[in-house]
Amino acid sequence: MSLFFKTPLDIEVRLDGDDSREHVEVKNAKGRKEKLPLYKDGETVRGQVTVRIKDNKRVEHTGVKVQLLGSIEIQNDGLQSDDFLSLAHELASPGDLTHPETFQFEFRNVEKQYESYRGANVRLRYYIKVTVSRKSADVIREKELWVHQHQGAVEESAPPPPSSVKMDVGIEDCLHIEFEYSRNRYSLKDVIVGRIYFLLVRLKIKHMELSLIRRETCGAPPHQLSDSEVLIRFEIMDGAPVRGETIPIRLFLGGFDLTPTYKDVNKKFSTRTFLSLVLIDEDARRYFKQSEIILYRE
Repeated sequence: MSLFFKTPLDIEVRLDGDDSREHVEVKNAKGRKEKLPLYKDGETVRGQVTVRIKDNKRVEHTGVKVQLLGSIEIQNDGLQSDDFLSLAHELASPGDLTHPETFQFEFRNVEKQYESYRGANVRLRYYIKVTVSRKSADVIREKELWVHQHQGAVEESAPPPPSSVKMDVGIEDCLHIEFEYSRNRYSLKDVIVGRIYFLLVRLKIKHMELSLIRRETCGAPPHQLSDSEVLIRFEIMDGAPVRGETIPIRLFLGGFDLTPTYKDVNKKFSTRTFLSLVLIDEDARRYFKQSEIILYRE
C-alpha cells in the first residue's frame, strides 16, 4: 500500500476581488508569515472554484460541494475542533469530470460573530472548503480568510473608565514605586501614557522594564490550559533611581501584533492582556506587579 495518495484532481479557489482586497499577515504553525484576505462581519463571501483533471483521465465523482466554515480548534491532548458556522452549496451533482470546470459560489451577508485568532493552543478560523466526493477518497481543498470585528470590546453597559489607574510596587521600608497611567481601556492603535514615581528607594535597583503579556486560557477545569506570551518588552531605565525621581512613559501599541480582549468566546477560550512592571536589583532578584488592561479594535 502506498504511503502517498496521488490526487487525480487539482482544485483552485479564488475569491472575488482578492487582488484589491486588504490582506493581513499572520504566522502559521511553522512560524512563517502568510497573507490572508480580510473580511468583516456581515460581508458577502463569493468566488470561483476551478476543478482540473490530471493526465486527461476521466474522473467519476458523487458530487462537488463548497462550504464556508467557522471553527475553533483547541490543542489539548489531541486536536479538538468545533464548528460554530457551517454554510454549504452543492456545485455539481454526481457525474464525470472530463475537462476543467469552473463553478461560481456566493455566501451572502454572512454573520461572522467572532474574530479570527491564532494563539498558543487555540485557533479560530474561517475557511472555504471544497470537496469533490468520490467512492474511493474525497479530494478536498481549503482556503482560509481572516475576519476582524470592529465594534470593540467595550460594552455599552460598561462603566466609564477611571480618569487614571495606579499600580504600586512595594516592599515594606525598602521600596515604594507608583506607576500611574491614563486609563485601563485602549484601542489596538493607542498609546499608553503614564509616569513612574519613586517614592521610597532603599534597594539598589539595576534594571526596570514594562511589558505587555497576553494570557490565553481554554477549556474548563480541571483540564483548563493557560499560556502566557510576552508581546512587548520596553526598557524603562538601566541604573539606580533615587527617591523623588519621575520617569515619563509613552508606550505605542500600533506597531505590535496585538489582539483584542476576548471573553469566553463560544464558551471555548478567553484572552486577557496585562501590563507588567518588573524591577531587578543588583542581586538579580525580581519584583513585579501586573494589572489588566482591556484592548479593543476600533
